[in-house]
Amino acid sequence: MKKKLMFMAIAAAFLGMAAVVPAQQAKLSGGVVKIGILTDLSGLYSDLSGQGSLVAARMAIDDFLKQEKNPFKIELVSADHQNKGDVASNKAREWFERDGVDMIGDLVTSSTALAVMPVAKEMNRVTIVNGAASTNITGKACTDLNVHYAYDTFALAIGTGRAVVKQGGDSWFFLTADYAFGHSLEKDTSDVVTAMGGKVLGAVRHPFPGTDFSSFLLKAQASGAKVIGLANAGTDTTNSIKQAAEFGITPKQSLAGLLMFITDVHSLSLKTAGGMYLTEGFYWDFSDATRAWSKRFFDQHKRMPTMVQAGIYSSTMHYLKAVKDAGTDEAKAVVRKMKDTPVNDFFAQNGRIREDGRLLHDFYLLQVKTPAESKGPWDYYHVRQVIPAADAAIPAAKSECPLLKK
Repeated sequence: MKKKLMFMAIAAAFLGMAAVVPAQQAKLSGGVVKIGILTDLSGLYSDLSGQGSLVAARMAIDDFLKQEKNPFKIELVSADHQNKGDVASNKAREWFERDGVDMIGDLVTSSTALAVMPVAKEMNRVTIVNGAASTNITGKACTDLNVHYAYDTFALAIGTGRAVVKQGGDSWFFLTADYAFGHSLEKDTSDVVTAMGGKVLGAVRHPFPGTDFSSFLLKAQASGAKVIGLANAGTDTTNSIKQAAEFGITPKQSLAGLLMFITDVHSLSLKTAGGMYLTEGFYWDFSDATRAWSKRFFDQHKRMPTMVQAGIYSSTMHYLKAVKDAGTDEAKAVVRKMKDTPVNDFFAQNGRIREDGRLLHDFYLLQVKTPAESKGPWDYYHVRQVIPAADAAIPAAKSECPLLKK
């Protein structure tokens, strides 16, 4: 009887060991999972991504290793793509061919994301876009190895565009960054404005990045539009807002910051930005879970996270869990596992990745508080509306991604 019990105990131990073998001995290229954060470390988007994206990625890696008891080796590398598509694609190819990078994340700036995605597809590697917004990423340019995680221009237009028109802003003129992101944001917002009975009186496109917006703002002023839609981001947006105030354009005409981040509001101050509407996929003060994670982030970065940085953490964690569950870092297997597994964390509840790579999750229509309304540091927003995931994503039937046509 004792021998039988001993045999059963040994058998149970072996079964227990077998359950953890796939995680501990995953089939990894080079024996390591290598993640690259390719971002803007020195330019106009460095505040909303940049070093904060690296902090978020490192937090995700550290948390995963603690939770999973070191299932495999993970390395993190980073580089500055300078918001240039050629620099980004060259660095991606170097990382894939020479350094064995398995996944590239962030890719702030649509031109860099759209340049890197086909390289990753060619090399059978994963890209996870958090910082770029063009709907082409999950549209014409979609690949089965890419995930578009944090936000896109469709969601921004649905949130801010609708809210401003409902408030009476039914005539628009666009000030647009002259590259893929700006064009996409202008188009998506124009579609929303006209669908609601409003009018688009014109648009002017400025160089990317820009510094002097005076001539463009004067054209917007001359249009007589009630709303000047800022289809730009980062310091292009904050400089546009500051210069509009200097020229006396506001408050006679309203400004709609179609892509603004909490770091932009922090830079502008509540006195300047108070009352503006914006749409984001994350706000640090939304729930107990967002506050808890954001406090940890703040302790390291000394700034509250943007939706890009929060998305970096969530997507990196989701990727690593998929590698563990798939038992390999092979790109197709990992992305398949990511799509088959719901996202439930502080960033997204009941989120899922659609076949075109778009993470479907809720968005928030926010209004910037006035100085009198704010109760403390980084208390910047009223949450005016939760936009359900189903409304914030391009309907599958209208998508140009071939992956949704199968």
